[in-house]
Amino acid sequence: MVILIAGTDTEVGKTVLTTALTAYGQKYQPQRAVGMMKLMQAGVGDRELYTSLFSLDQSPQEIAPLYFDAPLAPPVAAAKEGRDIDLGVVWQALQSLQARKDWVIVEALGGLGTPVTQELTVADLAASWRLPTVLVVPVKLGAIAQSVANVALAKLSRIDLRGIVLNCTQPRSETEIAELTPTDLIQSLTSIPILGCLPYLEEPKDLDKLAQIASDLELERLMPVVMGNW
Repeated sequence: MVILIAGTDTEVGKTVLTTALTAYGQKYQPQRAVGMMKLMQAGVGDRELYTSLFSLDQSPQEIAPLYFDAPLAPPVAAAKEGRDIDLGVVWQALQSLQARKDWVIVEALGGLGTPVTQELTVADLAASWRLPTVLVVPVKLGAIAQSVANVALAKLSRIDLRGIVLNCTQPRSETEIAELTPTDLIQSLTSIPILGCLPYLEEPKDLDKLAQIASDLELERLMPVVMGNW
């Protein structure tokens, strides 16, 4: 099974959720093979983090099939290098991982509206490739509007959106979380379930902590087929 970790924007917690789910799988179900992929990477970041945290039976090209030096939107980063964006390379890497792994966690880039080519966005790819998706929303002022707008885009694109995961990008009290991201209101406005809230992590490389916060999510809704077998 494949799950796409998408977000409302950059720096909202996609990587935290991606690494938390991987840590959960490796800790609690070591007999199941978990694969990781970044749809495409611009600048140093996620691929390097994945390989520093986990023992992955994957080549760098399988982890990030397309890699650009400049930390910019892929069409801009590719243009700076005089390269084309070949989505076929990404698709083939994903298919190869699916054939070898029980569960493949794919981290998107930017938000659902982030361009991956001159014509296509992350949302277009999620829909075209039929990738079950979870949306990461940061706990901050404006989170309600971001949730509504991104879910609207997901529905317009006919994405299989499994749920929303809230993420604290800075320390937040229970009161702040409730006021900035009121669960009932967001679910009422979007008709999409909130699967949980990730706390702020001072040490986002602590695998035990990452596995623990993943276990607090409603994983059965996020990946029912996998959890049913696990």
